[in-house]
Amino acid sequence: MALRVGVIGGGQLARMMIAPAVELGIDIRVLAEDEGMSAQLAATAVGDYRDLDTVRRFAADVDVITFDHEHVPQEVLRALVADGVAVHPGPDALRFAQDKLDMRARLADLGAPQPDWARVADAVELQIFLDAHGGRGVVKTPRGGYDGKGVRVVSAAEEAADWFSALAAGDALLVEELVPFVRELAQQVARRPNGESVSYPVVETVQKGGVCAEVIAPAPGVDAEHLAEAARIGREIAEGLGVTGMLAVELFQTEDGRILVNELAMRPHNSGHWSQDGAVTGQFEQHLRAVADLPLGETTPHEAWSVMINILGGPADAGMLDRVPAALAASPQAKVHTYGKAPRPGRKVGHVNASGSDLDAVLAEARAAAAAFA
Repeated sequence: MALRVGVIGGGQLARMMIAPAVELGIDIRVLAEDEGMSAQLAATAVGDYRDLDTVRRFAADVDVITFDHEHVPQEVLRALVADGVAVHPGPDALRFAQDKLDMRARLADLGAPQPDWARVADAVELQIFLDAHGGRGVVKTPRGGYDGKGVRVVSAAEEAADWFSALAAGDALLVEELVPFVRELAQQVARRPNGESVSYPVVETVQKGGVCAEVIAPAPGVDAEHLAEAARIGREIAEGLGVTGMLAVELFQTEDGRILVNELAMRPHNSGHWSQDGAVTGQFEQHLRAVADLPLGETTPHEAWSVMINILGGPADAGMLDRVPAALAASPQAKVHTYGKAPRPGRKVGHVNASGSDLDAVLAEARAAAAAFA
């Protein structure tokens, strides 16, 4: 009987797990939020992931539960575990991807390098932090933010007044120092329930408007010391938090040579899309291997360089599929991945991967294919 893996969430990450699941002989099943979502090919149920009865019914027919996103409530996750369901990553780990204040406190316990930060419950506490950090800081809502949402750079406490007024009793915001970084990096680690882990090459991520636009693998010009440090940080966080599956550790490389942890994702992540076509084992296959407790795959790149370009927004005058032929013609070596989403400004609707021996040529290949969707 095929191993049954249930994925909660019907977005593009679940969609991209389908092909490797078929190749591994895994019966993949998806609980989608709505009809017609990206992962509709494997959607065996449609319903609210916040509703315990809905999730319990879905979990009853699978061997292990994993996720397309990190938004399933803790009470739902813990009820599944109490029912005896295998949940990977489990609630004790996932909480640190769900709540940035919890994440910062736990990373501090682990001794992971990170920006100065504080829990601030009101404008007075925020202003004290800003005054102590050069008058500027990054304020974040602890829960629910992604792709630049729930993040503000502020130079006065009143700039977060609306967020403070919306807080429930006892809640707080997160404020961090404004890190003088030279670039952003990401370190991916895959970990099995038995503790076996493998690391991918550290990559450079380029953000536009708070959204990942490009990824270069491996990150150019990172010295051996920083490569080793990033890999160590990733492994120690995966082990310290008890993560099962893919973990992405987003990092800052600072002007003074430090590597600092920015955020965490406990699932396949944008920074690892390059590995679909650029590594021996892509992150989506690796995630399935990890959560199903199968031996992990090699992470070695096929070529010296790989580049991923996100397709953001898509063509305003046509559907995505109408532009695929032009993308393939523009760059025969590139691989195009579409998400089954309608074009919309700022929306992630697909990505392009390219690999090769010359970084400039690989960048040109990937950009040419992505440009066909503009």
